[in-house]
Amino acid sequence: MRQTRNLQLSREVLFSGEVAEVVPYHIMYDKPYCLSALTLYTSHEYEQLALGSQRLHQLYRKTLRFVQQHLPEPYLIHQLGLHPLLAALATEQIDWDGITRLDWIISPNGDMKCIENNTDTPSGIPEVAYLEGKLLQYAPDLRPASAQMNECIREMFLSAVYDYRQRGLGGILYMTSYDWHDEDRMNTLYLLEQCKRAGIDAVYVPLEQLRIVPGDGLFYEQQKIELLYRLYPLEYLVEDREEDSGRTVGEDLLHLVADGKLGLINPVQHMITQSKGFLATLWSLYERNDQMAEQIGFTLFTEEECQWIERYMLPTYFTPEPFILADIPYVSKGFFGREGQGTKLIHQPQLQGESVAETVDSSPQEQTITETQVPSAGASDSDPTDIAEDEAAAAIAAYYEQQLQIYQQMQPMEPVCAQTVEGDFDGYLLTGAFVIGGQFAGLLPRIGGKVTDNLACYCAAAILP
Repeated sequence: MRQTRNLQLSREVLFSGEVAEVVPYHIMYDKPYCLSALTLYTSHEYEQLALGSQRLHQLYRKTLRFVQQHLPEPYLIHQLGLHPLLAALATEQIDWDGITRLDWIISPNGDMKCIENNTDTPSGIPEVAYLEGKLLQYAPDLRPASAQMNECIREMFLSAVYDYRQRGLGGILYMTSYDWHDEDRMNTLYLLEQCKRAGIDAVYVPLEQLRIVPGDGLFYEQQKIELLYRLYPLEYLVEDREEDSGRTVGEDLLHLVADGKLGLINPVQHMITQSKGFLATLWSLYERNDQMAEQIGFTLFTEEECQWIERYMLPTYFTPEPFILADIPYVSKGFFGREGQGTKLIHQPQLQGESVAETVDSSPQEQTITETQVPSAGASDSDPTDIAEDEAAAAIAAYYEQQLQIYQQMQPMEPVCAQTVEGDFDGYLLTGAFVIGGQFAGLLPRIGGKVTDNLACYCAAAILP
């Protein structure tokens, strides 16, 4: 079982003052989200997570370039699930790297496997870049896992702004999220502070206050925006419509990107790697690597890179047949599933020849879903709250379950029990590893169920001496 350390201090001591201002969502859904404990990693584990994350990021970038250069747009639409407008924009090659987070499972026997990569809108940034250091003040014998993260953030934004200025886009960097969503807003404001420390002129504006003039530009009040960081998923944005007129405002914004009038951070090409269909694509290319020279004139992966894929990744396909035939437990995931939504654990036949599916039980308060993506609950003032919440939860579940699916070999998770002065938090460990600007930046350990959902707890990382 994974070791943790109880800080033996109350929440009032650990999460007050400045900490409560930077991470006000340390309590979510009336439950502790940030724990008063530390997740312990050996120095060897930490080095392997950092090395593996760098290597996988390199593989992702290489495979991304192959997809952009050699696979047609219909593949991006039908095999990766991208909206046609996103597929067209995602083929533009951007040289700088944005903010990404790989999610790792360390099995009870120590094997490390990356199960997916959030390359569009990863969150958890203030926890890792700020809160970890604050909590480690109470454990001076332990080393931080993420001390370099702030510098990585600053360097990444400097690279992005410089690149866009070379393309003729300048002015203030506007940074946006839904203002009513504490977690998204504070993640964005934390990045804003790092941009200011890097000397970048940046301001925050709520997503609700942005205005699009089709063909002309994106505006905040009377100010035209040319550079935009958005903590809002592009697969939602492209479907957004104006409530009164039904105008496709999401498409209008993306047309501004296509016309070179707006630069996005993260860039649209990150949608290719955000799709979980990319995992199946990379694995398919790996399995056919020896045949590629004959078919297209070159081999994509080196022998060493093939060893990385075998070591760090799990077999992933567009069909469950390989696992069914081999009688291997597997996981089904929606292409754009978030917070565990739409993920099922499929345990193979035991006695009766029927598979058993285990579905994550997620909270109805899924973040950043809007009425343009998910049918509203349709509650009036007289509707009972529980009925409205049930209908909203059903609509959200349907949104994720109707997505295209990939199928990935199941990896056993390591159990963990974080002991705190408020009680024990039992579950399974998922370790997020940030790669920002192409550099390993830090760790986001979360304790949750066998499928990590939005009720999982953050338990800061620390490295044993």
